[in-house]
Amino acid sequence: MDDPFTNWFDALYERHLQTLSFQELRRAVQALSILYVERRGRIGRGTALDGAGKRAAFACYFAPLHFLLVREIVRALGAGKAATPAILDLGCGTGAGGAAWALEMDPPPKVIGVDRSPWALHEAKRTYSFFRLRAAVRSLDLSTLRVPPETGVIAAFAVNEMDGPSRDRLRRKLQTAQTVSKHGAPVLIIEAIARRAALWWAEWSKEWKDTIGLEREWRFHIQLPERLSLLDKAAGLDHRELTGRSLWLPGRPT
Repeated sequence: MDDPFTNWFDALYERHLQTLSFQELRRAVQALSILYVERRGRIGRGTALDGAGKRAAFACYFAPLHFLLVREIVRALGAGKAATPAILDLGCGTGAGGAAWALEMDPPPKVIGVDRSPWALHEAKRTYSFFRLRAAVRSLDLSTLRVPPETGVIAAFAVNEMDGPSRDRLRRKLQTAQTVSKHGAPVLIIEAIARRAALWWAEWSKEWKDTIGLEREWRFHIQLPERLSLLDKAAGLDHRELTGRSLWLPGRPT
């Protein structure tokens, strides 16, 4: 059977290339890559999605890479066996992270995508629909979030974009969700490995490991779909190896 990821990526690529040339997409990927690596302070001001080119680059390039990384981490952790009727996809972007986790569960849970970008929520709705997932999207700032009971949580490349006070509030809310939930809600945090960009990670990691949590760094050798590989190479990047790190709270068994 075809990998549903490949079908999703092909549909994304063809849709966005209707209005952009390959060279325009390549330049947008390069610009967005520079923003993520060298100018992270501007991300909170919305510059990552401030034009059609960057939005296409995020949807056609970065989101598929995030999907593949999240799926590999979920499989390696056995997180697909988590017992939860719903997943809260925090800072969902185009919905790649929540979809990647939900599709590894049987049956897939409902996915609730939360983001403050109307464009991202529109794309997330398309993503969840493509994979035939029960889903809802909500416009919400993570600093005002309330975690519903008995709901798993994924935050893929979202926590690092928050300011310090908002991040601390989120941490307390996730701890509370673990405490008050009948079975302990599973929580999966995924970020880039670069330590310079995530100084808060050490504190979160210590708290995770003081309970039943697990911290891991990951390197996966992945064969990218041909179109994604060509775009990767044309942009002067190399994602034949996907890297990331995770904090995982499996929740208590039912």
